[in-house]
Amino acid sequence: MHRSLVLYSKPVDPDHFRDYYVNNHLPLVKNWPGPLAWRYSFDVAATEGEAPYFAVFEADFADAAAMAAARASPEGQRVAADVVNYATGGLVVIHYPVQDGTG
Repeated sequence: MHRSLVLYSKPVDPDHFRDYYVNNHLPLVKNWPGPLAWRYSFDVAATEGEAPYFAVFEADFADAAAMAAARASPEGQRVAADVVNYATGGLVVIHYPVQDGTG
């Protein structure tokens, strides 16, 4: 499995971010071909001190090639292009293969 992780810094207008993200951005994500699963949270906390991020999104793909194909798709391009409409605090996108740590 391969994971894409998006870490959002605090936006200029947190209420706008939440509203736009849920009502406009996530509907685009729902139409995105490729993810096996995806999830998000606005309740990002640090174990000590203030969390450096406001929100987080993660999507799981079968492998890196599936993630690349999803990002290159027309729907993936729409998802990426929409980010400027709400992520005024910036973001970090990382991806990595997920290793099974159970058993």
